[in-house]
Amino acid sequence: MGDQMDMARLRSLIDGVLLTLYRRYTEKELLALCERLGLPAPSEGSTKHERLVASLNACPDDRLPDVAEAVLEQEELGQAERIALQDVLWLGRHHVQIPSRTRRELARDFDLSDHLGYPDRFMGLLGRLWHLDNDPLGGWTTTTNSLRNQIERHVIRFLGDWTTEHFFEQLGAFEAPHPRFGHFLEGLASPVVLPDEPAQRRFVELANRHLNPAGAQLSQHGEADGYPQFQLVERGRGTVRRPRNLIFATLGKPDIRFTSALDNDIEVAERDDKVLVYAHPVGKEGLLWKHLLSWWQETRKIPDQEQAARALYSRMEASLPPNSPGQKNLFWTYHHANRDRLNDVPALLPEIWLHWDPKTLRERGAHAMQNLRMDFLMLLPGNRRVVLEVDGMQHYTRNGGTEPDSAKYAATMAGDRALKFRGYEVFRFGHDELCDRDHAQPLLASFFATLLDRPLGSRVPQSAGG
Repeated sequence: MGDQMDMARLRSLIDGVLLTLYRRYTEKELLALCERLGLPAPSEGSTKHERLVASLNACPDDRLPDVAEAVLEQEELGQAERIALQDVLWLGRHHVQIPSRTRRELARDFDLSDHLGYPDRFMGLLGRLWHLDNDPLGGWTTTTNSLRNQIERHVIRFLGDWTTEHFFEQLGAFEAPHPRFGHFLEGLASPVVLPDEPAQRRFVELANRHLNPAGAQLSQHGEADGYPQFQLVERGRGTVRRPRNLIFATLGKPDIRFTSALDNDIEVAERDDKVLVYAHPVGKEGLLWKHLLSWWQETRKIPDQEQAARALYSRMEASLPPNSPGQKNLFWTYHHANRDRLNDVPALLPEIWLHWDPKTLRERGAHAMQNLRMDFLMLLPGNRRVVLEVDGMQHYTRNGGTEPDSAKYAATMAGDRALKFRGYEVFRFGHDELCDRDHAQPLLASFFATLLDRPLGSRVPQSAGG
């Protein structure tokens, strides 16, 4: 789940960081600092701090999460500042809920021995996520009685002084916000902290024994330097695999060939105006509009973001069937409703190929794959894959819609079941529901608000076409 991000709180926290940062930089360095953090160029002002505050005030809300991420990655912050920024960012994004009882039972069953074989890495993880030092003034540190000092003594040097449950208690792990505890679990399973695959898998197996009854699990989602990487996901939702090739906005059946059959590398032998292929990695946030736009700008070499956004929207819209106003209304309404926060909502990919077969249905016969191309795909946080279909009469009739065709309907439902078993969520709309835009708008607004667990706006975005 995820709550709407508290932008006022986020802006206030970034302002507090800037109050500290301006002392570290000269007047000449302010421009480079703002560029690095993604802030507008600093305006004229009587002091460095006033110039930075003016820059922050000129930054729109939808850019604040990126600014906060840049601050966390690039600037040295006090523990309290870092944790407060992390909490606002993480609570406003998709996260998995882990009840306190589940956390405590996991801790009681958790032997720290594997992790303590790498004490520096272990302490590095704790330092990134928990408040270990006494710094009431945001910078002054006392080490004698700090939690860091106690952990180094009672957990690392004298293993057995503290139980793991007591250790978690001292960290505040049982009452911590859900996303912070989730990041802790992912860190404990990470090769950065535990560069030992058997030990990684032992921890994941232990954790999942407790997480599964709570509807969660640590699932492998890739590799790094030869080690598995794990992500906390909701059990039974989404898929543990990440997409490698997104073939969308096609104007016909793509011409696909293997460039390396051994490595499963494919190439779409089509002109760019016929097929779009997004081959960048898809992260934990899913595929957002801003990721798609960044790819489009990079591949099309369009420096102006607004110009690129309009071109991308127009290119995707052009792939929609001209005889399906329902699909066009769905596509338009989604971008219309999210105009003011388009960067931070999932991209809506039209005319997406989920399967591919070089033979026709007639050639393949009984073994033909159904539903090769779907109307829309969304890749949501937690590895959720959501397919949207707008069904016209051709899905359940023959002879131009004059006769019902139960075989067509059965084939469509069989294809849906196969997708669901592979981790997709499939939602179907009747074309008659969406063919009238005035009728479709409230219906779709309610649907997307429920799907994304967030309210939708109502103004039309300048960056997403008319």
